[in-house]
Amino acid sequence: MDKTHWEKVYQTKPTTQVSWFQEHAELSLQFIRNTGVAKDGHIMDVGGGASTLADDLLHEGYRNLTVLDISAAALQAAQKRLGNDAAKVHWREADITQVELPGASVDVWHDRAVFHFLTDPLDRQRYVQTVLRAVKPGGHVIVATFAEDGPLRCSGLDIMRYRPDTLHGEFGAAFELVNSADEVHHTPSGSDQKFIYCYCRR
Repeated sequence: MDKTHWEKVYQTKPTTQVSWFQEHAELSLQFIRNTGVAKDGHIMDVGGGASTLADDLLHEGYRNLTVLDISAAALQAAQKRLGNDAAKVHWREADITQVELPGASVDVWHDRAVFHFLTDPLDRQRYVQTVLRAVKPGGHVIVATFAEDGPLRCSGLDIMRYRPDTLHGEFGAAFELVNSADEVHHTPSGSDQKFIYCYCRR
């Protein structure tokens, strides 16, 4: 992934004006609640950047959160917004296709709109291998991407579009597809983007 690109995005646009901004990540929260993970279970938000998901998870009493993003500027924006509560979150600046994560350390893996930027099959393979290493057996994997009839590009970059079955197919037999959902995301600029969410068990 292109770190320079994402640093420029977050340095030049308010976090509330990027196309993927959600005031509250309601569908992600619903999926995380439905996993039944304990309040001290380790939840990792991959590509979480400046997302408000960490704020809402803290508000609901979850207390073992990691936000991983390639952009330092995005993480700094989230930390500034959270103020003193930022100390309750683990922040990790890293490229998810290159990072080494501790084995069997994650109870819930959440990714809204990172995986669809991985247009190189090798990057997708690396991502899936990282999930396999990091997520505990029986753990939960929630991934959202543009739907088959969603946009072809985002933030000036080409993306991959998926159906629930084709997204699950990228992850393979080690993951059971438990549930999926559609979402129409209304961007700050007023356009609509169609997403799919897949929930798998490791």
